[in-house]
Amino acid sequence: MAGRPSESINWDGLGSEADEDASEMNYEYEWVVPDHDEDMELPPRHMAKTTLWRRLKEGLFRRHTNAIKSTLTDENKVGRVRFCLSMFDEHTIREEPTFKEMYNVIHIDEKWFYRSRGSQNYYLANDEEDPYRSTQSKNFIEKVMFLAAVARPRFDGNGTMTFDGKLGIWPFTYQEPAKRKNKNRDAGTMVTKVLPAVTQNVVREYMINFLIPAIRARWPAAEHGMPIYLQQDNAKTHIPLDDPEFVAAAQAEGWDIRLTCQPPNSPDLNILDLGFFAALQALFQKLTPGSIDDIVIKVEQAFDEYPAERSNMIFLTLQSCMVEVLKQLRGNRYKVPHMRKAVKERLGNLPITIQCAASIVQDAIESLPDV
Repeated sequence: MAGRPSESINWDGLGSEADEDASEMNYEYEWVVPDHDEDMELPPRHMAKTTLWRRLKEGLFRRHTNAIKSTLTDENKVGRVRFCLSMFDEHTIREEPTFKEMYNVIHIDEKWFYRSRGSQNYYLANDEEDPYRSTQSKNFIEKVMFLAAVARPRFDGNGTMTFDGKLGIWPFTYQEPAKRKNKNRDAGTMVTKVLPAVTQNVVREYMINFLIPAIRARWPAAEHGMPIYLQQDNAKTHIPLDDPEFVAAAQAEGWDIRLTCQPPNSPDLNILDLGFFAALQALFQKLTPGSIDDIVIKVEQAFDEYPAERSNMIFLTLQSCMVEVLKQLRGNRYKVPHMRKAVKERLGNLPITIQCAASIVQDAIESLPDV
């Protein structure tokens, strides 16, 4: 049986399934006790790790993994509210605010994929040999940046998928002949190398030469000529919305492809950062790549194998996050809501869009500075 990397433990929901040994929890523990009555019986200030582990499994306290979030300026917060409000169907905004179906929005972004991590867990059979991984330097593990583009999948009335939404994932690499011979190849053999820098010109070239042709080839024919929005973040390497070269290519042959930007410092408003890249990374790591070429092949393999039904669910998660943004009137201090989407899908009642309380939308509109 081939070794497989372990999945991360959900500490927030840890129960009887815990598979970590208490002896591996190498921390110093001490109870922090708030103000209390003098007659109140307190636990000892120091406690054995095994006892503490039992208390954890009993649910008396919890472990929290805290993910750092982007710092938001006042301008960022206003932009987040405006962006979320723009995603509602205008005809429903007054009585039952409902999000648009978002079928004409393509989310694009870049991501680094590393050949391996410094430390990685595996589950192996008792007689299985330990996997061997090596690198010349732990500080310089091979990596490749990719540009990914994903739209929302389409399903017909019978639930059959007609368009998976996965337009493509392209590595920022190039090939050149090897200048010298080594033990792995002869001089002159074509080798794959990572681009030394991903600049605005490089991004423009990839969007014109790879992304736009992919849209033309794969987009549903019935929607040819309708507006298609490419949502990008505000990275300096991304091209302006009115870039002349891109606009000329995007509007050619009767197509209406437009660039748009999500609010600054808002990765939670892009499905790639919200969940797609994390799932893709997990699939990729299970394939244990061994070289630059192998990274490219196996990232593309993971992209092809990723279930489109899951990316459809991430669009619903995106809408639920927008509701949380409006509830907070701009912030990002919220937990991603759990909607039991997999259960609803099995029961055949997974919604296409999410509704939001009219009072929440009205409060958000009134919070804007120019209203």
